[in-house]
Amino acid sequence: MQKPKRAKMGSAVYVLPNLITAGNLFFGYFSIIKSMQGDFMWAAAAILLASVFDILDGRVARLTNATSEFGVQFDSLCDLVSFGLAPAIALYRFSLYQSGRVGWIFCFIFLACGALRLARFNVQSSIGKANGDFTGLPIPMAAGVVACFIAFMVDVDDNDDVLVVLINAIYAFFADDVYRRWFLLALTPTLAFLMVSNIAFRSHKSIKITGIKPFRLLAMLVAVIGLTAYRPPFVGFLFFFLYAASGPFEWLLGWKRATDDDDIFAPCEDVESRDESS
Repeated sequence: MQKPKRAKMGSAVYVLPNLITAGNLFFGYFSIIKSMQGDFMWAAAAILLASVFDILDGRVARLTNATSEFGVQFDSLCDLVSFGLAPAIALYRFSLYQSGRVGWIFCFIFLACGALRLARFNVQSSIGKANGDFTGLPIPMAAGVVACFIAFMVDVDDNDDVLVVLINAIYAFFADDVYRRWFLLALTPTLAFLMVSNIAFRSHKSIKITGIKPFRLLAMLVAVIGLTAYRPPFVGFLFFFLYAASGPFEWLLGWKRATDDDDIFAPCEDVESRDESS
């Protein structure tokens, strides 16, 4: 009599992380709807909410020991919608539609490179090469750059009470619609290239804070919280943009080497024989 109960409990455990993944998909879809309606602040917020669900589903799956191949594939499909299609549509509807054919082609390149990034990550995970630093810019981080920049631009249009000189200069620059469109025309293919590049980006697991005393660290965090409360879209964009720039910066300085991804195109039988030999 106890075995059926265990089976049912096991089924419920496997459903939970996939249900959270479905929340990721919902917010990606919601972002697309809001972009089509011209409500870009909600479109950007929905992408960021999707990223929260993307983090939670993996954590819950590991905590409940409910990881599965179905969950991995479902998560990738949802990520492509939330962090590939939704940002591409938001970019086009927000500004790049003014650039005509070039605009929608750049948005498609972003989407296609996001799909390639996810496919490469899945293959690397299956052959045990996805541990440690990321190969290429993770697609949620690229989507975060887009979402926070759009939210930042909406904030520029809605507010004029800027008090900090540096932020004031940045706001003044992006207040011009021509400048922001040219910035997006440069940013979109750059993010697409970084996603499919072999540049290493640090994982949160490899980031270690040493040499800073706890009290000073606490004071720094309080300052960051205060700045975030003052201008959340600006701070969010700054965070995601600096992370996207960190990979090329460390590569140019020689701190990180480009990784090798030739194994992702190995024939299936070669992958199976490698797994059997190991």
